This record gives sequence, structure tokens and C-alpha cells, in this order.
Amino acid sequence: MTNVFDCRDPQQLLPAMRATRQAVSRGELIVLPTDTVYGVGADAFNAAAVAALLAAKGRGRQSPPPVLVAGATTMRALVAEVPEPVERLVAEFWPGGLTIVLPSQPSLSWDLGDTNGTVAVRMPADSFTLELLEEVGPLAVSSANKTGKPAAIGIDEAITMLGDTVAVYLDGGLSTHGVSSTIVDATGLVGGGTGPVRVLREGAIPRAELRRLLGDLLEPDPADDTDDTDAADSAGTDAPPADRPDAAAPAAADRAAPEADPDA
Repeated sequence: MTNVFDCRDPQQLLPAMRATRQAVSRGELIVLPTDTVYGVGADAFNAAAVAALLAAKGRGRQSPPPVLVAGATTMRALVAEVPEPVERLVAEFWPGGLTIVLPSQPSLSWDLGDTNGTVAVRMPADSFTLELLEEVGPLAVSSANKTGKPAAIGIDEAITMLGDTVAVYLDGGLSTHGVSSTIVDATGLVGGGTGPVRVLREGAIPRAELRRLLGDLLEPDPADDTDDTDAADSAGTDAPPADRPDAAAPAAADRAAPEADPDA
């Protein structure tokens, strides 16, 4: 049975948290609010639950979901290394709309899909979801939509697209920004590397803000040499727009890029 809770109602918060904990522990899917867009989530350490998440969206293992965490401490437990420039990014932009791709901790027993040894992590700026992450641990979360459809910024859109494939819907009102997170690949900094940090998708955090923190460690800005036709093509539904949560980020060469749809 699908349950819908209004997280803005104080009387529903406790039963919502209880139902969500139970659903996650059973390997079921939940839909939760974030500061970017609504996400559909599952226990990151339950391979069957992650597979069910991808199936609900109409995705395959080639599109592994990002992982939402309650803070930098949890991130450090999930990744093999946190280079100093990444510490700077986290201090500046977390909680918030920045997803960071790093090599995953090799000792972890999980299966997010075809990640090629990486994981994309983010700390969302939503108080209820942060409390939930403290309760249940890291969640594999992708935007709450069917592949190819706009990401849900309200609970009704999520219910319409995902229906009874989800056990618990958590209604936090309209998403604060409705813009998907920026995704950066920081694997080039691991082991004392000098980068560059690559922008897989520009979203809530502008490239200029990344440049301010990273300087020349960030890849060069793309040349602005597209003609009108190219610009029109790039605005089509197959492009990864910054205002749709699961619009997939371009795959990194030799590494898994998290989500071709905008992530949550």
C-alpha cells in the first residue's frame, strides 16, 4: 500500500519518519523532497532496492544513481579519498546543489550499477531529508520521474509518474529551486592529482562559483562557438537541462557519470 505524508504538518512528521524507516528497511522505494527536485530513493546498500529504483524509472545499470548523505562525515566513509580542493567545495556548497564524483571506498559492499568504481555524493539542503538520512543512512536517490520526463518538483507529479512502485511519498511542498544539482567529476584530484575537475552537468551551482573556489583546477570553460542551430538542438528534451532532476549528465570517459537525467 502506498502512503502519502505531508511533512509540513507537524502531526504527520513522526508517522512519516516511522513509515519511511520501515519502507527503507524492507527494500522499498520512497519519494522525498530535496532542495533541487523530488527524488526517488532506496537503501544504497540493498542491491535489489537499487535495481527496483532503476526499474521504476525505466533505467538500466548503466545509469547508477547518486547517493545522498547527511554530511561530510558520511561522505568520507563512502569514498576512497577526499582531496583538499573537494574539502573546499564541500565547505562552501554543502548542504546544497553540488554532486561530487569520487572513487568509492573499495571495501563497501554495495551495487549501485555500472559505476566503474566511483560514487556521486551530495548533501541536500532540506531539513526533513537530512533528518531522514541521519535516521536511515545513505540513500541511493535519483530524480522522481520516468526517464525522458521532467523531474517532479511537486509530490503530485511524482505520484502520477511513479504510482504504486513507491511505498511512501513524502510531501514537502514545491521544491525550493526546481533546478537539478551541478555534477562535478573530481577523480582527477585523487592521489595528489592536479585535475582537472570536470563539470559533467551545470545546474544549481554556476561554473563561475566553482572557478572561484578551484581556479585552474577546474577544466577550461567550454568555447562559446555554437551557432543558432546548435543552440536550439542543445535545448531539446534529450539534453541534460539544469532544471530537470534526472536529466543525465554526460558520461565521463572511462568513468561512470551519475544519471543521465537530472539527479535529486
